[in-house]
Amino acid sequence: MNAICKLFNIKYPIIQAGMIWCSGWRLASAVSNAGGLGIIGAGSMYPEVLRTHIQKCKEATNLPFGVNIPLLYPNIKEIIDIVIEEGVKIVFSSAGNPATWTGVLKAHGITVVHVIANTKFALKAQEAGVDAVVAEGFEAGGHNGREETTTLCLIPMITEALQIPVIAAGGIGSGKAMLAAFALGAQGVQVGSAFAVAEESSAHPAFKNKIISSVEGDTKLAMKKLVPVRLLKNEFADTIALAEAEGADRTRLMELLGRARAKLGMFEGDLENGELEIGQISSMLKEIRPAVVILEEIWGEFLLEKQKITALSF
Repeated sequence: MNAICKLFNIKYPIIQAGMIWCSGWRLASAVSNAGGLGIIGAGSMYPEVLRTHIQKCKEATNLPFGVNIPLLYPNIKEIIDIVIEEGVKIVFSSAGNPATWTGVLKAHGITVVHVIANTKFALKAQEAGVDAVVAEGFEAGGHNGREETTTLCLIPMITEALQIPVIAAGGIGSGKAMLAAFALGAQGVQVGSAFAVAEESSAHPAFKNKIISSVEGDTKLAMKKLVPVRLLKNEFADTIALAEAEGADRTRLMELLGRARAKLGMFEGDLENGELEIGQISSMLKEIRPAVVILEEIWGEFLLEKQKITALSF
């Protein structure tokens, strides 16, 4: 059995990313019910809101699902306590030091995966005792690595350096991309942007429509002095780009970012003043469809392209 399918007890080695303002219980349960691993994104939830989403997800599926926890979350202990109390079996951690909480989670029988974007932090995650890592390339949406290493370069470096399974992320929204990731050594893929436009995604319809109408070049990595994030172009992104061109420091970028900017754009649908986080693959996404259709299309294309490659003669 594939190492990732075995680790999570799932049918397909396809994980839905824990995206802020997009991945609530509806999306997570839909992906899990379709045979992948659904993830609730705790980064955009107050502790008790997260508890509600976990409980609703358990009611909507009897299959495995997980919770993504940004480790820089201000209420991190309360979040960890809720995850443990609610019996969550899988946690994807990100944006912080995995050594701080991995041992606590694993002591409660929780499988832990950490998201990284370079070899240095991949090795630290392995040393911290995580069960797998998500290696996220430059193409990815949301928060990103400062090194700007592409998925094509990152995955083979990480798989060569580690002894634990590697899940590829960044620019993966098709079976062809999944097959390429496996050829590079990954044993699973994490899909974000393609599921952000799923019917079950909690993203605002206006944001989904902007994603599927985007074209090549409509995203850009911004705010590297603060927290690198890939954004769809709009008035807010233009303001950030101008400030960066003028040499804005962290303080100035924090002032421009303000509070709840991602919620304003992704959840409330303010397409000009909001922060619109999405991956480069957005220009290839053309429909809003059920999560099960998206997952089955990725898996079906993966198998078909695998057969084509196998049949090639040289």
